[in-house]
Amino acid sequence: MNLYRSLERSACLWPGAGALATGTRVSADYAQLAHRAACLSAGLTGRLGLRPGECVALVATNCSAYIEALYACWHAGLTAVPVNAKLHPKELAYIFGNSGAKLALVSEDLAANVSGIPAIAFGSADYEALFDAAPGAPAGDEHPAWLFYTSGTTGQPKGATLTHANLLAMSFAYLADIDALAPGDSILHAAPLSHGSGLYALAHVMSGSLNVIPESGGFDANEMYGLIAAHQRVSFFAAPTVVSRMLNAPRAGSADLRHLKTLIYGGGPMYQADVQRAVALFGPRLFNLYGQGEAPMTITGLTQAAHGDMRHPRYLERLVSCGVVRSGCEVRIVDEDDRDVPAGEVGEIIARSACVMQGYWKNPEASARTLKGGWLHTGDLGTLDDDGFLTLRDRSKDLIISGGTNIYPREVEEVLLRDARVAECSVVGRAHADWGEEVVAFVVAHAGAQPGTEELDALCLAHIARFKRPKDYVFVDALPKNNYGKVLKTELRKRLESGVRQPDRG
Repeated sequence: MNLYRSLERSACLWPGAGALATGTRVSADYAQLAHRAACLSAGLTGRLGLRPGECVALVATNCSAYIEALYACWHAGLTAVPVNAKLHPKELAYIFGNSGAKLALVSEDLAANVSGIPAIAFGSADYEALFDAAPGAPAGDEHPAWLFYTSGTTGQPKGATLTHANLLAMSFAYLADIDALAPGDSILHAAPLSHGSGLYALAHVMSGSLNVIPESGGFDANEMYGLIAAHQRVSFFAAPTVVSRMLNAPRAGSADLRHLKTLIYGGGPMYQADVQRAVALFGPRLFNLYGQGEAPMTITGLTQAAHGDMRHPRYLERLVSCGVVRSGCEVRIVDEDDRDVPAGEVGEIIARSACVMQGYWKNPEASARTLKGGWLHTGDLGTLDDDGFLTLRDRSKDLIISGGTNIYPREVEEVLLRDARVAECSVVGRAHADWGEEVVAFVVAHAGAQPGTEELDALCLAHIARFKRPKDYVFVDALPKNNYGKVLKTELRKRLESGVRQPDRG
């Protein structure tokens, strides 16, 4: 089924329900959103001559027009290519070329970054002129719905080809596992619509709920607290770094959270201390998801109930897990030959579901490797316990092998964060002539409270094996991150390769 049909259904059932809002102002109901998307579809195909199956890039900061453009693309049978708005023009050009995009719909402030293909700015006269055409019937679902380009931290980004069926399965899993939605519910889109927040808009449109774009177009902790108080039954998706910023915001202690329904976090590690602080502030309203662009937002999840089950004897252990398999999904932990490993042993996480991508766009070799045997090979390392809870250990590429022994950076990071003076940290491997690799910790300290390396050593030695402790600590003002809040460990490794000190500390 074409995804536009879910918007069409909501417009029939709840025509006057709020569909789009900027800040506290509702700008469109469902009847208006469905009509505008259908008219825009006619403009894209009739006025601009785009044909079903062709790609349209969306290069924009968050705005209401982003959502109407997505559904217009689907109504027309076009493939949407939402792109990280913070990419360099050269990176944008690569994605345009790889996808073969015929048009870019852009924020006015980003129009100068687009070259090589026609671009139309949201809100411009050219954009509004596209709505003059009379809408026809929606297209079918035979063409891809969304090309989800990976972050490209290990080479050129690849476009995960997501079908209408993939995204419908993702939306049904959201409704089954995370939130039962209805008109009057709200989702705040402070995270990029090109990523998780945009994907989760689909379940809210399907349910007649309100999509709220902050006035800032992005994340501001104080603005978020104000919007939570202003709207009803509020959910939002956030990277762990964003959750941390909300916890540390001056307004956190006095915020009105009565209307908060669900805080969904994922996209990177959330450490035990931060999760406990989040539960203390927000209550058991948190849902931790584990997924990838290749299986959008949908592999496993730690439920709200699990976050609140403090009497469980393994509560703290579960709190840092990624929960259990999502509805309609299968998960296995396998060795290098794709054989299942025993419960508790580390292996690669592989998954299978109706959410898993069709393959990588124009990249059959990578598709074959990643979808070997009909399972998505995530490249992530994890363990499954006897109760089916998945704990993510590390990306396989981030594993440190020192003296032939595996060291999982997250385990070391968890220990370092026990020191209240450590705000953030990231552990990577550095080449060593004798051991292959040695452990190095990049540490961000709270202002005026930098711990000594001897103190961090003592902390590590009190909690993990001696060979796992960092051989060097590099104190930095901030960790390099991508637009979605993920630490770029490749950048940290490059810093080490460029000549950061390598003391002999035994």
